[in-house]
Amino acid sequence: MGPEEFRVAGHKLIDWIADYRARIPQLPVQAQVGPGEVAAKLPGRAPEEAEPFARVLADLGDIIVPGVTQVQHPRYFGWFPSNASLASVLGDLATSGIGALGITWQSAPALTEVEEVVVEWLRELTALPESWRGVIQDTASSACLVALLAARERATNYSEARGGLQAERAPLTVYTTEHAHSSIAKAVALAGFGRENLRFADVDPVTYAMDPQALARILAEDAAQGLRPAAVVVNVGTTGTTAVDPLAQIVPLARQYGMWVHVDAAMAGSALLLPEMRWLIDGVDGADSLAWNPHKWLGTVLDCALLYVADPAHLIRVMSTNPSYLRSAVDGEVTQYKDWGIPLGRRFRALKLWFHLRLDGVEAIRARLRRDLEHARWLAEQVSSAPGWRILAPVALQTVVLRHEPSGLVSDAGAVLDADALNAHTLAWADSVNRSGAALVTPALLDGTWSVRVSIGAERTERPDVEALWRLLQQAAADA
Repeated sequence: MGPEEFRVAGHKLIDWIADYRARIPQLPVQAQVGPGEVAAKLPGRAPEEAEPFARVLADLGDIIVPGVTQVQHPRYFGWFPSNASLASVLGDLATSGIGALGITWQSAPALTEVEEVVVEWLRELTALPESWRGVIQDTASSACLVALLAARERATNYSEARGGLQAERAPLTVYTTEHAHSSIAKAVALAGFGRENLRFADVDPVTYAMDPQALARILAEDAAQGLRPAAVVVNVGTTGTTAVDPLAQIVPLARQYGMWVHVDAAMAGSALLLPEMRWLIDGVDGADSLAWNPHKWLGTVLDCALLYVADPAHLIRVMSTNPSYLRSAVDGEVTQYKDWGIPLGRRFRALKLWFHLRLDGVEAIRARLRRDLEHARWLAEQVSSAPGWRILAPVALQTVVLRHEPSGLVSDAGAVLDADALNAHTLAWADSVNRSGAALVTPALLDGTWSVRVSIGAERTERPDVEALWRLLQQAAADA
């Protein structure tokens, strides 16, 4: 395909995307296909000859769209906000169109320097320490792995240059809570600590935030047994309930044991653009790293995660490689992002943020975030005042964790009397909501029983959508 053919096809694709985005509210929220249904509609072999673009575009609408859960839908309330603002989509298109090779500064100076600028913009907008520097990773999962690799090397005085963890005299341990994202356990395993060395501190039974006293106890016990505490992952907005661990109380404990403090704010980090939400990271000056995803609530199209570190020189020492074919005359003068993460080759991800922030503007993003917070508070008030319904966790951000409790299954004090019946009821009405295609919510286990999470934050969600969801939840629970 040459430039002129691309021009014609590209205009048609942009029109298709615009039309698709306009009709999303009329589509079912949850994908309406069964296992293997999409694959069955695709040919078993790649085409030998080029196909007309019109045929590809038709299949995009007829085969692909029905097989996608519409996370841009105004009545999508599942998992977490996964916005893909059209402003950032343009940046993503520009990224692919330019096709830069991001391996060193020399391979694409603009790739490096635009990234330096936009991550600094967002450091300032989120009030992170002025001395911190950032880098764009693909996801917070990768960012956490990189942070734990840095933690491992600080705790072992750079064991990677010797025998690695296999040569260490005692196991290193990592701490978080059972409410942490699953990527934390994966990062602990991949960084070589071993899953058995991941410790879970107890949480406050009401807020589900880490209990600092429980952390202090488990640290003392592990140290007494000869283990070596190396890192603690502090959750700012857990996946299940958006609980916020008390960072300011955890940092002194970490310093007592020389531990790395990583802050996982994957979804909640967007809220830091709001001055009134900066309490989320009180004590961050004492942390070592923080990660959050603009590709969630902020609205920059996937994949785009930010990792900020207090000591970039340490990170570079841990992650750097210097093969002769990548050396240049400007080494030492420029940032080489190949030494800030795992991959060598990188996409020009910064363009998505650059387009997004410039075309939408920070104040409009702030207004949307505040709107979502207000919608969550409104829904929580409705649930709290409705007989037979209960809010199960504080609404710190934009996620409401709720449950319908038929008479006889839960006591007035909230004690579950018949867990099996309650679980069956909850899963039945939540599944009914999702199968209807009218909205999407996420069932999740909390204290051993099923709850339902309503995560508010789709870019196009307005109050009438939240009101319609509340009516739908009540009807589904009544019918279950």
